[in-house]
Amino acid sequence: MAKELDRVFADLHLHIGRTERGEPVKISGSANLTFRNIAYEAAVRKGIGLLGVIDCHSPGVQRDIEGLLDAGEMEEIDGGGIRYRDTTILLGSEIEVRDAGFGTAHHLIYLPDFAGMKAFTEWLAKSMRNVQLSSQRLYVPTRELQQEVKGRGGLFIPAHIFTPHKSLFGSCSDRLGDTLDPSLVDAVELGLSADSEMAGLIPDLDKLPFLTNSDAHSLAKIGREYNELRLREPSFQELKLALTGTEGRAITANYGLNPALGKYHRTYCVNCGSLAEDAQDAERCPQCGSLKQVRGVLERITELGALAGRTGPCVPEDRPRYVYQVPLEFIPGIGKVTLRKLLDRFGSEMNILHDASVEAIAEIAGEAPAAAIAAARGGDLELQAGGGGKYGKVVQRN
Repeated sequence: MAKELDRVFADLHLHIGRTERGEPVKISGSANLTFRNIAYEAAVRKGIGLLGVIDCHSPGVQRDIEGLLDAGEMEEIDGGGIRYRDTTILLGSEIEVRDAGFGTAHHLIYLPDFAGMKAFTEWLAKSMRNVQLSSQRLYVPTRELQQEVKGRGGLFIPAHIFTPHKSLFGSCSDRLGDTLDPSLVDAVELGLSADSEMAGLIPDLDKLPFLTNSDAHSLAKIGREYNELRLREPSFQELKLALTGTEGRAITANYGLNPALGKYHRTYCVNCGSLAEDAQDAERCPQCGSLKQVRGVLERITELGALAGRTGPCVPEDRPRYVYQVPLEFIPGIGKVTLRKLLDRFGSEMNILHDASVEAIAEIAGEAPAAAIAAARGGDLELQAGGGGKYGKVVQRN
């Protein structure tokens, strides 16, 4: 009898901070963000079944992976990926490209197996100055990168596509086809400051799957955004089927921060620190008149929608639901000690966020944090918008 399809939570954008030898990979990543620690955190504490580690092109990371495989602590699976307990890790890479006449953008790629990733590293090293590090510039056109990835059986997904720094629409171009072959794009990653409705202002995205991932630079940030998938097992091939909606596999929900919590949601004045109060993309700060502004995701999407002649969002009926998820670290009253007690009781953060009763949570964390989790589930939390590199926050009610 064929195995039934299961609910699998997936976070497909996780960085490596250091190798087991202490070599830097993602300079801004936490030192304890190693391949082994990511697997343990996701499988045991977070309850996430499918991970995308996007620094697996790094030779130092590959050495760590080989050690884990040789020791029998992890194993490669036939469907693609590396299994640790009930969690599968997909082998990915985040790559920076800048085409002539356009800005810089980051793109995520995933390959089916470890041998394929090691071969890909050899190709990258010919056109990349330091293949050991994360998110490095690749000196080839983006379309050439796409063709190389697809020729190796991989997936190509533009990363955090609206953020003002190093993203497809935030800093690179106005149209998907300006630098990319749209037929070779498997999905797009929305980023922390946008949701499906906001992205619905961009006609180029109407037929593409949306993913919501954490872009974690520390263990605590794993799972702050994630996807709910319907799969037979967590693996590369099953994810590939889900992105195309084939044989019953599917993305069934995107769980992401309310865009107001994202650190680039609103335009921010570097000079006086004020946030934009409306969606008008003024050249000067209305508070101090400064030209030094970091354009917010909301303002950029509004601009792109106007360029495309779309005044309101278009959300296809088959688009998965977008659920505003507030990570436990954003909930007032849930510190490290309380979180540890909750994990001891409920097993994982996914269980706390999705399945545990509010009454049971209140027994451990207290009435106010439990009420905040209930409000987060219903999208009723009051939020203060973020911008200019600072996250928004939950407004604590008296």
